[in-house]
Amino acid sequence: MNTANKLTMVRILLIPAFLAVLYIGFTGNTYVAMGIFIVAGLTDIADGYIARKRNLVTDFGKLMDPLADKILVLSAMLWFLEQGIMPAWVVLIVVVREFLVTALRLIAADTGRVIAAGISGKIKTVVTMACLTIMFLNLPPWAVIASVVAITVTTVFSGVEYFIKNKDVFNWKKI
Repeated sequence: MNTANKLTMVRILLIPAFLAVLYIGFTGNTYVAMGIFIVAGLTDIADGYIARKRNLVTDFGKLMDPLADKILVLSAMLWFLEQGIMPAWVVLIVVVREFLVTALRLIAADTGRVIAAGISGKIKTVVTMACLTIMFLNLPPWAVIASVVAITVTTVFSGVEYFIKNKDVFNWKKI
């Protein structure tokens, strides 16, 4: 297993630790969880950089890296939902966008085409991780609202962009 894939595995292993710290409920647990979330997010940046720089792109990485990101982000969002900090409709928008983009990629893959992550998808990931980190800081309501809005806007924009840029994937005569 190469270095990039090892970092993906570290991120996957950090997710249960992140959730355990949140749910154990000791004094300062949300700050410890935030630290774990940040470290997990940094492994995403590092493994992507290493994989591209050293040309270590693997099938494992193609599958597990985005999956690890989705599980990490959704774990945090579901915790915020449970705490009454994030509305369910925002989580639903994020989940629906992920399913739709995954479906688009699967349809494209069926024809031998690979749809790489676009810049808006990367921006969405960075904004989402940053905003979720901000939400751990127990800031005033306006900061939480701004974070939720930023997550929602970048999620919708990047999802729409994927479909506009790849509309030719659909063979409407067969549908």
